[in-house]
Amino acid sequence: MEAESGSILIDNVDISKVDLQTLREKVTTIPQDPVIFKGTLQFNIDPYSKESNETIEHLLTRSGLTELMTKDNGESEKSIREFPIEENGNNLSAGEKQLICICRASIRKAKVVIFDEATANIDVLTEHKIMNLISNDFADSTVITIAHRLNTIINSDKIAVMHYGRLLEYNSPK
Repeated sequence: MEAESGSILIDNVDISKVDLQTLREKVTTIPQDPVIFKGTLQFNIDPYSKESNETIEHLLTRSGLTELMTKDNGESEKSIREFPIEENGNNLSAGEKQLICICRASIRKAKVVIFDEATANIDVLTEHKIMNLISNDFADSTVITIAHRLNTIINSDKIAVMHYGRLLEYNSPK
């Protein structure tokens, strides 16, 4: 959708001057309801098979997703990357789905990452894993977090408080 007025700049580049495919490669969104595909864990994290198996397995270990290896089927000989995922991730918890989406975003190395209530439906332990991944894997990205819970945004560089589309407060807590 074209803007009626004004402009959006990312690294001083007007995004209206960038082709849509390039822009989509540089921006990713992690929604509250994660998008998961039927297939393998590897396909869900690296659908274009651009990364090495070692890179994927290292990311799975850092995210805590290696526990999936023995989930349900107990087959530890099978590679974690080959773990089967059902339609809509029905065989996964909400936290596991979010971790998979964050790993997918990490592989993409997006310049801008938008988290839209990404930790709303998960337990505290998984939220901690997610916050660690965000701080490590997106250190060179602009991270925009939409959240209601204070602990989700507590380590942010800047915080904007919105109410019905209006800016109520904007500051740098650090």
